[in-house]
Amino acid sequence: MSRSFGVVIPQFVDQIGSSLSQTRPEIVQDLKEVLTNLRPEFEKQADEMTDIAAQIFAKRLSEADLNAAVAFFNSTAGKNYVAAQPAILTDIVTAMQGWQGKISTDMMTRVREEMKKKGHDI
Repeated sequence: MSRSFGVVIPQFVDQIGSSLSQTRPEIVQDLKEVLTNLRPEFEKQADEMTDIAAQIFAKRLSEADLNAAVAFFNSTAGKNYVAAQPAILTDIVTAMQGWQGKISTDMMTRVREEMKKKGHDI
C-alpha cells in the first residue's frame, strides 16, 4: 500500500517540473533544485497516508483477517501482487477513463433517442 502512495509524490514532482519548465524555461535549473529539496518533505506526507490507511484497515478488518493478509503479502504470490499493483492500478485508471467516456457518450446518445420519441430534440 505504501508503494502506491509513494508513487504519487514522484508523479507530482514530474508533473510540476514538466508544466513549469514548458511555461517558464528560464527557471528550469532553480526549479530542479527546489523540487529535489522539497521531495523528502512530501514523501513524509505519503508516510502519513500509509498510517491513515493502516488505521482504516484496522477499523474495517479483524485482527485475524489482518494476520491472514500479512501472511498472504509475505508469500511469493503476495510479493508478486505488491510488485505488480502500481502498474495494475495505472492500467485500471487508464481503462476506466476510456470506459467512462464511452458510457457518457452512449448514455447521452440513448437519452437523445428516447427523448426524440417523446417529441423532444436535445
